[in-house]
Amino acid sequence: MARHWWKALAILLLIYVIIAGFTVKIPIIGTNGQSSRGLFFHVPMWICMYTMYTISIIYSLLYLSKYDLKKDVIASSAAGVGTFFGVLGFATGTLWATYTWGGTLTDDPKQMCTAIAILIYMAYLVLRMSVHDLDKRARISAVFNIFAFALLIPLTYIIPRMVDSLHPGSATTPGFASKDTDGSMKTVLYPAFIGWTLLSVWIFSLVVRFRKLQLKNIFK
Repeated sequence: MARHWWKALAILLLIYVIIAGFTVKIPIIGTNGQSSRGLFFHVPMWICMYTMYTISIIYSLLYLSKYDLKKDVIASSAAGVGTFFGVLGFATGTLWATYTWGGTLTDDPKQMCTAIAILIYMAYLVLRMSVHDLDKRARISAVFNIFAFALLIPLTYIIPRMVDSLHPGSATTPGFASKDTDGSMKTVLYPAFIGWTLLSVWIFSLVVRFRKLQLKNIFK
């Protein structure tokens, strides 16, 4: 049981985040209103996504170095979980946009570029389903994964920061920093980063175990 302490920590942190996220006092700034509480759920989803996609690209590279199918299983599992959290991040972002920007889907560069990045990873998952030969699927998807990750950072981080945008952290709109974020929000936001990330790792570990059971004849 000692090795599962981080799972208990994840549960405790998320219980705290969910309760405090809806009850903690937050500053009312401009049109944000109570929608600022979405920060406790929206931003951590991106942290989970980046964490999973980073694991995925690392194991794709490891697969290409030794052609070990176990590495491909880990890479694809991480990509799937990362896409799941990416969709959650996009969904919570559109909820924010609905109440603060006046529309669910807007022409905001950050929102559009993020949608493109997630669609690229969805294409990666579809590609894997369309190739039935295990070795061929692993090689093709590993190469695709490299290009997907190479586009991820420019699309979700670099380009949105270079252009005007309503999204916090753009060229003209301040982002998460001590000067524009209330201290009471940080007491929930930082635990949210840890709690949601631990949850994503937990889900990832379960997916890997399930995938290995599916291919147990290969991994004997």
